[in-house]
Amino acid sequence: MIPNQWYPILQTGDIKRDKPTGVRRMGEELVLWRDLGGTLVCQSARCPHKGANISEGRLKGNTVECPYHGFRYDAEGTCKVVPALGANARIPQSLQLKTYPVREQHGLVWLWWGEAREQLPEIELPHELVGNPRPYETISWTRPVHYTRYIESLLEFYHVTFVHRDHWTNNIDYTFMYGTARNLWMDGRERYLAANKIVNHEVEVDGTTIRSTFDQCEEANPANSSHFDLIYQAPGLTHVKTGLLEITTWLTPIDDENTLAIMRLYEYPQLRTMVPIKPLRPWVLRASLLMEKLVQDPQDVGIMLRQEPKVSERGVNKFIAVDEMNAKFLQMRDRLKAEASAGAQVEADTKAAPTESAETPVARTAETLPATNGSGKGSANANGNSNSNGSKGAHATRRKRTGPTDREDGLSKARS
Repeated sequence: MIPNQWYPILQTGDIKRDKPTGVRRMGEELVLWRDLGGTLVCQSARCPHKGANISEGRLKGNTVECPYHGFRYDAEGTCKVVPALGANARIPQSLQLKTYPVREQHGLVWLWWGEAREQLPEIELPHELVGNPRPYETISWTRPVHYTRYIESLLEFYHVTFVHRDHWTNNIDYTFMYGTARNLWMDGRERYLAANKIVNHEVEVDGTTIRSTFDQCEEANPANSSHFDLIYQAPGLTHVKTGLLEITTWLTPIDDENTLAIMRLYEYPQLRTMVPIKPLRPWVLRASLLMEKLVQDPQDVGIMLRQEPKVSERGVNKFIAVDEMNAKFLQMRDRLKAEASAGAQVEADTKAAPTESAETPVARTAETLPATNGSGKGSANANGNSNSNGSKGAHATRRKRTGPTDREDGLSKARS
């Protein structure tokens, strides 16, 4: 996993309005919920009391309630109510949830996974996506594969004619991508299976974005060719445009063994002619996405499940020339991880460094004994390796509490 990045973790529509939403992302159990003002909150889902999953609880005013003992936590993660201790109890500061920065943009919920910063970077997409006027539909699913293998499979397409050929729905690929009008599109399968040579291959790296263009053609008949434009943007965006097809896929780690895929299919211009009734066009896109989820993608995943090693890294593959985009992806992944690690080490070293005294130093004599500084170092080291991902209010002041109230009773007044 690449630290210090924005990761899409859900579609905005997946967030429930009247109860918490639980997900596992980046190896962490998370709970997402909206306060009374509609602001989205993302926190660690494990109650620090006894480890219950708070996503199975309820919303009470501007707090989320643990399902086990009714402890309530506000948007900063501070425990506001402990029913067993009564209304005026002093609540231990250790009862604190970690709060993660989240944003809602482009129809997705984005999680900042990395070091705490006063100002977080903007969520930026490649200009090809930002300026895309086409309507789209989005679907998501999870697969039991490592995200590196998943991303690799979407950064090259010369596997397509070998993997996607034996299911009846693959006939749609044959017909629309390779069939010719003069043969009533009946020659699609033959042309599809023959076009597997990559030519005119180019790769360009721009910051954290990699772009690749190439033609996939039939060696004996170069006229049987399809042009591809591919984009990768760290940490997990892939985009492909070829002929009528244009798809964006975000791949986010659930943990080291599972990956979330969010796929967005754009409406192709010819659909307006084929389906003149506008309200029906989204259903065509949804049907295509459902077929991708149930047929085409499982064909790819069936291969990935048997790949070894499970995690792709530099040096474990014997790439050929047309795998340049795959190679650049792995290089970029290593570079971004190294940069994040170096930044974290600098911050840790800075926090661990002893504070210099502002007083005038006293010369050591026989009557002057050196003062110990062990306690000072111990205090610094205790905080030096903090790995907070933007949590707020970790040391909030304790306040007296009133008794439990309902979500509608304006508990928002109790928030600090």
